Amino acid sequence: MGEYKDKWLESEKVFRDPVHNYIHIQHQLILDLINSREMQRLRRIKQLGTSSFTFHGAEHSRFSHSLGVYENARKICDIFVRRYPVEKFGKDGWDDNERLVALSAALLHDIGHGAYSHAFEKIFQTNHELITQQIITSKETQVNQILRKMGEDFPEKVANVINKTYPNPQVVQLISSQIDADRMDYLLRDAYYTGTQYGFFDLTRIYRVIRPYEKGIAIQASGMHAVEDYIVSRHQMYMQVYFHPVSRAMEVILDHLLKRAKELYQTRSDYFNYSAVHLLPFFTGEWTLSDYLKLDDGVLNTYFGLWLEDYDEILSDLANRFLNRIPFKSAIASENSLSSVAKMQDLVEKVGFNKDYYTALNDSWDLSYDFYRPEKEKNRTQIEIMLEDGSLKELSTLSPLVRSLTGENFGDLRFYFPKEMLNPENKQEGLFIKDYQAFAKYIYNKEIK
Repeated sequence: MGEYKDKWLESEKVFRDPVHNYIHIQHQLILDLINSREMQRLRRIKQLGTSSFTFHGAEHSRFSHSLGVYENARKICDIFVRRYPVEKFGKDGWDDNERLVALSAALLHDIGHGAYSHAFEKIFQTNHELITQQIITSKETQVNQILRKMGEDFPEKVANVINKTYPNPQVVQLISSQIDADRMDYLLRDAYYTGTQYGFFDLTRIYRVIRPYEKGIAIQASGMHAVEDYIVSRHQMYMQVYFHPVSRAMEVILDHLLKRAKELYQTRSDYFNYSAVHLLPFFTGEWTLSDYLKLDDGVLNTYFGLWLEDYDEILSDLANRFLNRIPFKSAIASENSLSSVAKMQDLVEKVGFNKDYYTALNDSWDLSYDFYRPEKEKNRTQIEIMLEDGSLKELSTLSPLVRSLTGENFGDLRFYFPKEMLNPENKQEGLFIKDYQAFAKYIYNKEIK
């Protein structure tokens, strides 16, 4: 097992946490991973990205979430080894030799997220899940050097948990399934920091009814209602928080701001050589893992502050809209209204806005719950309910409430545009009043947010 074998801390370390009260660190391996530079970078990346422009309390970081996922996994490991040890339950029991690989994967599951990750990924074609695995397996990182103290193959084991190829399904489902340590933390944490009530569910009850079995993790039938509450809470958080139209408006602006900078770099590389030095490898598409790890939300915000003074009106205006929270307006669209959207985009352009940077169609959809569908390329691990006789039933076959959400995508498609289009007096030139009126006529037949 290497240098860390059986290396428990002489004195347990704790982190104060608003969700879990205390987060308990009991192994030197975990403490060293937390102190690595790659983990510390997550302190500088917001968990909810642009949602803080809507819910001002949502300033929490991916670092705090990662600690929370670790703590959920630690508590579940404790429950499993105490109540369902492999020595007593055999193939349906928990082998506590898996503890450190599970806890490491829980802690590191989000380590590959980048600055404002979703907008950044779209523009620069990065993939945080693949980067997570690269950080874990690359000998360049402190995380990898720490993991290898457990054994040369240990980083690969942790990466395999995250990419779902690890041979023990209990460990995989503990970290990634439809009821896992990750979701159990982010729902409660995001609800707490956004000041909403939607994401709260009875985690204590789920701890009491969760159990391992040969093919993964199940929930005892007596706890089915707590799982129903959890599924509904997740659904509500997506509809009310994660898909909030204003948060999405700010992400559209961020997306267009980065797109404009990337385009301008082609003719103004000298300017970006000093105003966005860490973005240069991404403008050229020749970035390395080291380049990626230099970026965080603060670095990008600093660049945006410099771009405020740029002579390119689109770059400076989008930077201003993002930094000073001037969101686009939106209206619900549909596949049947795309011809109207095209007309509205033309009107936006006619009054002086570049439609490529000042309009967007943004769709956000979530599948609240689904059962296993082997014909799908990306199928889900269904939630299994264990009855008193030990047999298993898929959750939606027992719960009419969950059945009503099963297999259904929820969300919407929105058309985003400058709010000036609804008030022509905000446009300095004051021209094309009829075009503003025509635009408003299209919009007022739709829901404005």
